[in-house]
Amino acid sequence: MALSASLHKVRLNISDLHRHYYQEHSLTVAQHPSETDTRLMVRLLAFIRHAHPDLSFTKGLSTDDEPELWLKAPDGRILIWIELGEPSVKRIKQALSRCDQVIVYSYGGRSAELWWEKHKSELSALPRLAIYHLSDPQPAALARLCQRSIDLFATLQETEVQLTDGEHSQDLQLEQWR
Repeated sequence: MALSASLHKVRLNISDLHRHYYQEHSLTVAQHPSETDTRLMVRLLAFIRHAHPDLSFTKGLSTDDEPELWLKAPDGRILIWIELGEPSVKRIKQALSRCDQVIVYSYGGRSAELWWEKHKSELSALPRLAIYHLSDPQPAALARLCQRSIDLFATLQETEVQLTDGEHSQDLQLEQWR
């Protein structure tokens, strides 16, 4: 018998000082049985950083031809394609052929650093690609905010993100690799 996804009710109050975006979002986010709390929270972090009424989660881990999140124009064009972790260069190139911009959120310590070092020159030559890295121990600290019901207040200023759930706060600093 296959395991089913866990559903998380998420309420985000986002204040993005750089983009002048101030909105509340109520989401239901499915966590695949093989997805860690850390990965789920990095997905939410990506949503927070690119929040838009039309930004949406996709089937994610259960499909190979979609990103984790995407922003589509009313005419169906993919404006932003967001990947997590350490996608292959081939996957990034395929995504770039289908959309206006690809954004990768890397996390995971040494393996992410090795991935970047291995592919840095090839990835640096690609247009319309941005790569952000969340270095250790930030991903584990972010995972501690994961609950079945998540109520987060997020304040963003460029690559800095402050998250609080009323009891706990996390100050995150993303490193822009590309």
